[in-house]
Amino acid sequence: MLANIKYWEETAQENGFAIPHFNVWNAEMLMGVIDAAEETKAPIIISFGTGFTGNTIFEEFSHMMVSMAKNATVPVITHWDHGRSMEIVQNAYNHGMNSIMRDASSFPFEENVRLTKEVVDYFHPLGVPVEAELGHLGNETIYEEALAGYKYTDPNQAAEFVERTGCDSLAVAIGNIHGEYTSEPKIAFDVLEKVRKAVAIPIVLHGASGIGEEDIKKAISMGVSKINIHTELCLAGMDAVREHTDSSFLELERAVRKAVKQRAIEKIKLFGTDNKAHL
Repeated sequence: MLANIKYWEETAQENGFAIPHFNVWNAEMLMGVIDAAEETKAPIIISFGTGFTGNTIFEEFSHMMVSMAKNATVPVITHWDHGRSMEIVQNAYNHGMNSIMRDASSFPFEENVRLTKEVVDYFHPLGVPVEAELGHLGNETIYEEALAGYKYTDPNQAAEFVERTGCDSLAVAIGNIHGEYTSEPKIAFDVLEKVRKAVAIPIVLHGASGIGEEDIKKAISMGVSKINIHTELCLAGMDAVREHTDSSFLELERAVRKAVKQRAIEKIKLFGTDNKAHL
């Protein structure tokens, strides 16, 4: 069933678990995470973003995303990840995404506020929640290089940002990055604690693939209520490919779907979202 992200993020925040956000851009990934949600009776978010348009035509694939969300027996949110412009997020909404992220985090604070508020003012009358980012994760790179120029979320700006933009959830930069970690992630829980105290809205953790289980559990205990996973789904799929090099294409496709499903189940259980579909 198509679900509302605002309800589920707030429910997760109140009940001490996190909604898994899975980036999907092909049939095997999409079916795998839906399979996982059905088996574990978990609400989930399925998401697309500009970075995947080189592989998949979103305007076509979105029909499958929306159809599978509506036909699932568990709550499923359709989401656009890291929307870089008003035109991009409008197109996402026009093709069935019922939640969007406006990511203006690479801009200075005042411009981030302005661009985020512009999107919030447009989408709130339509009943569409908006995620924003304060601090900046940057692009995929060597982890040590990323940390050298890392733009952590400023807890002193968080309350003002949320109040002025009206965003519904806030993605934080606390040592997390996109892609694979080339060394042990160094999560700044002190920053997370201060941001949590500063704002009341749900907090989002991007780049969670590769962050250790104990750190994930700690982040959830400190108020993170949405966690984004993409890279680990890809890695699971590639493991299946390497293990089935002598299989037929049909067998390979099934193996990839099953591998994605299993990894998604692991994340759902880690985030405490299993058996939460009927809250």
